[in-house]
Amino acid sequence: MFSTASTVLKAPTSTEIRRGADPKVQQIVADAIADIRARGDEAVREYSLKFDDYGPDSFLLTEQQIEEVMARVPQQVIEDITFVQKQVRRMAEAQLASLTDFEIETLPGVHLGQRNVPIDAAGAYVPGGKYPLLASAHMTILTAKVAGVERVAACTPLIQGEVPDATVAAMHLAGADEIYLLGGIQAVAAMAVGTETIAPVSMLAGPGNAFVAEAKRQLFGEVGIDLVAGPSEVLIVADETADPFIVAVDLLSQAEHGPDSPAVLISTSEEVARKTLEHIEEILPGMPTRDYAETAWREWGAVHVVDDLDSAYSLADEYAYEHVQVLTAEPREALERMKHYGALFLGEGTCVSYGDKTIGTNHVLPTRGAARYTGGLWVGKYLRTCTYQEVTDRESSAFFGELTGRAARVERFEGHARSGDVRAAKYRGETLSWSDHSF
Repeated sequence: MFSTASTVLKAPTSTEIRRGADPKVQQIVADAIADIRARGDEAVREYSLKFDDYGPDSFLLTEQQIEEVMARVPQQVIEDITFVQKQVRRMAEAQLASLTDFEIETLPGVHLGQRNVPIDAAGAYVPGGKYPLLASAHMTILTAKVAGVERVAACTPLIQGEVPDATVAAMHLAGADEIYLLGGIQAVAAMAVGTETIAPVSMLAGPGNAFVAEAKRQLFGEVGIDLVAGPSEVLIVADETADPFIVAVDLLSQAEHGPDSPAVLISTSEEVARKTLEHIEEILPGMPTRDYAETAWREWGAVHVVDDLDSAYSLADEYAYEHVQVLTAEPREALERMKHYGALFLGEGTCVSYGDKTIGTNHVLPTRGAARYTGGLWVGKYLRTCTYQEVTDRESSAFFGELTGRAARVERFEGHARSGDVRAAKYRGETLSWSDHSF
C-alpha cells in the first residue's frame, strides 16, 4: 500500500475499502432525495419521523423559541461560545483580507479585473447524533457570514429527542438567518432542492455521517458543496523527543469521534512508539467514550517506525490525512517538508482538539485522501472569483477584433469571428454587415 518503508508495530484489522460510498447508502440517499424533490415538506416530515421521531408542523425555530433556548444555556457556555466565535471570526476576516479584488490595464483602454463575490445563500449542517458538535456552527455559519453571504439556513437534529440548546445558541450567535431542527438526508436535501417552507440554497457546508456526506455528494452540481467529509482522522509524526503519554492521549482523543475514525502514529523512535502502545492500553479501559475509541483504535489504528524524519514526512504524505500533529524537536519543519494534509498542528503545545473546538481555524477538513487535491472549508469557499473586462479604446478594440477573427476561424467558429470583425471594421471606419461574406 505504501511506498515508504517502515516497521509496522500495529496495523489496522479492518479490511473495508475507505474510499467511495457504500452502494446501499448511495441507494438510500438517492431514493430519499428523489422523494423529497417530488413531495417536499410531506416527505421531509415523514423521514424526520422515521429517523428522529420528530415531525412538527414547522421545523423552523421562531425568535421566541430561540430566546427560550438561549435562556436555558448556562452563562459560562454562552461566554465560551462567544470567545471561540471571536477566534473563528478573526481567522476568517484575515482570510478575507488576503483575497484581492484588482483591475489592470493590459493595453490602452483594455481593463481586466476580478472581484470576489459571495454566494447568495448557504445551507449549514451542524451534526448531532451521539454528540452535539456545536463547534461546527462556528465553522460553517460564522465563516459564511464573514464572507458576506446574505442568507444562511442552518439545520441540526434533535439529540435523543431533546433540543440541543448549546448548539442552537451557537447557531444563533454565529448569525444563522434560519435555524431548523432537522437532521440527516432530509435536512441536506431540503436545503438543496427546496420545499414549500424551506427556500433552496446555493451551497451546502458542514460535516455529517455517511448519509449526510453521500447526500452532499449526490447533490453536488445542483448546488455547491464545501467537500465530502468522511470519518475524522488523525496522524501524529513523532521523534525521540515526543512524550509517549501525550501521543497516546492525542491519538485516542480523535479515535473517540466514531468507531471508524483512524488514528496513526509514525515515529522515528521505536521506544516512543512502543511506550505509546502501552499507554493506550492503560488509558482505554477508563475512557468514558471507550465504546467508540476502542473500536476505532482496534480496527483502524496503526503504528509505524521509520528510519528518519524524511521517511516520516513522506509516509505521512502518502496517508494525506485530515489532521496531522507534529511532535518533534523542530515541528515547523513540517511546513516545508509536507504537502498533503488538511491541517497541521505543530508542537506539543498544540493539539488537534484545539482546532476541533476552540482555536479559530476551521475544522471542516478533507478526509480519505482528499487532502491530495483540496483544502478544508474557509471563507473563500463562500466566494466566487468573478472576472470582468472592459475595452474603452477604439484602436485596442479593433486590434482584438482582428485577432479574435483570426483565432476563431482557426477553430471554425465563424460567428465568433464576425463578432470581432464588426468591431474592427466599425472602429476603423469601415461598414460591414453579417451578410457580407467578404469578412
